Amino acid sequence: MADKNQTIEFVFVTISNQPGLQGLLFVVISIMYITSLTGNILIGIIVRLNPALHSPMYYFISNLSLVDICYTSVTIPKMLVNLLSEDRTISFTGCAAQLYFLIALGPTECFLLAAMAYDRFTAICHPLRYVVVMNKRLCVQLVTGSWVSGLLLSLVQTSLIVTLPFCGDNRLDHFFCDVSPLLSLACGDTSMNEIAVSAACVLIVFIPSMLILVSYSKIISTILKITSAQQRHKAFSTCSSHLIVITLFYGSASAMYLRPRSSYVPERDKFLALFYSVVTPTLNPIIYSLRSKDIHKALRRVILQNSLTPNCRQPTTA
Repeated sequence: MADKNQTIEFVFVTISNQPGLQGLLFVVISIMYITSLTGNILIGIIVRLNPALHSPMYYFISNLSLVDICYTSVTIPKMLVNLLSEDRTISFTGCAAQLYFLIALGPTECFLLAAMAYDRFTAICHPLRYVVVMNKRLCVQLVTGSWVSGLLLSLVQTSLIVTLPFCGDNRLDHFFCDVSPLLSLACGDTSMNEIAVSAACVLIVFIPSMLILVSYSKIISTILKITSAQQRHKAFSTCSSHLIVITLFYGSASAMYLRPRSSYVPERDKFLALFYSVVTPTLNPIIYSLRSKDIHKALRRVILQNSLTPNCRQPTTA
């Protein structure tokens, strides 16, 4: 850090030299960001205000919404500024902070999705024990453990990266400060970082995904044993939104991080990063709201109450 040649800032490479495309991307990403924020905040408020949604499943969903709010807010505002501004620099400290939160939020979502799979497994495979097993204390422990694990893992990974020497090219060919683009700019030995990233991927992606796979294999086996077609459909519908979100998240995350750094291709990785950081957080609240009848009912109740309240007020008399 004290080396006079040490990089003190990074410059994001422009997405395109065509101003029209830059403007179009700005509009599209802005709309998706607003949609994501609105949807996730709305889900959090509805779950908070509606006692009927005070269940483990919606407790986990509201935390996933918080993760998406944080993730998009860490990446997209700077991305939007870079699309319109000639100054696309970010300080070394700012880049390290962005990297820390990005790495922290990824594992947190992985662990939360695994906790949700366990919740669905308990609800469908052991319905009589569900209330006892998925009690408030366990839910809080699972959510707290997810957040703390993500923050601690990120502290290790970020520390290993920011202590590398960056003394050459400072042009970051990416939308935000991520692991692969930063390692490609480092002018020191990154073998230890690659080992640490691989180990973290096993812990963060492989283990939770195995837990999810085992949970859903047992869930599907249990559902197929149900004789009533209506009950089978109801059981599948309670899991469908979770499965769609898992597919979107793990599909894009695996394509981004579960491969050797030698296969890093900036253009392909920028597209994957755009999908991972913008599209997925936008789709998540839409998927949960469209597939959940409880959220539909709660949302209609809130809208109805707000529309009727002004009409219910009695005029004051002198």
